[in-house]
Amino acid sequence: MKGLSKYYKQIMIALGCAVLICVLLFVDLITKAAAEASTVHQSSYFLGIIRLWYTSNPGIAFGIFGDNPVAMEVMSYVTIALAVLIAVMFFTIFRNNLPVRVCLAVVEAGALGNIIDRFCLGYVRDFVDVQPLGFGICNIADFFITGGVVAVIICILFIGKDAVFPLTKKWREEAKQEDKERDVRNGHAGQDEEHD
Repeated sequence: MKGLSKYYKQIMIALGCAVLICVLLFVDLITKAAAEASTVHQSSYFLGIIRLWYTSNPGIAFGIFGDNPVAMEVMSYVTIALAVLIAVMFFTIFRNNLPVRVCLAVVEAGALGNIIDRFCLGYVRDFVDVQPLGFGICNIADFFITGGVVAVIICILFIGKDAVFPLTKKWREEAKQEDKERDVRNGHAGQDEEHD
């Protein structure tokens, strides 16, 4: 019975993340459509760091490869492969790490938003100008990707019992207990004490 409830829990997590992807993808596509329809061009930066400035980007980040159709085609398929890899990691490597799975869903939503633009329009719609911060003009999907990747790294390093450096004492103790149980299952129990 316990295995069955764990199975249903995994299904519910996957469905919840799928809903999150759909909602974020909708937000991304709607904001891109609104920016394109209004061709917004604000003259001044809000707080000196951000303004709305619509542009179509035929390249990847910062327009790289925009004038090279062969490179763009290759990069488009590389992006699809990365989106598939994210989905595979969601269901394999990180299947028991909820915080990372949520962050991967955010990254996936951003990747899908830009993939849809690239294949349906031949360019990506950018409208958030953050050049004073040292970046270019981007879109909401780019924020999802960047923020999601940063959050994945933080989660892998510090959040939960499976983290490289678990932050809380509780997570460290859970990880230690899990290691002991795994050693018992694998027949390695007590070997560390014998070597001491």
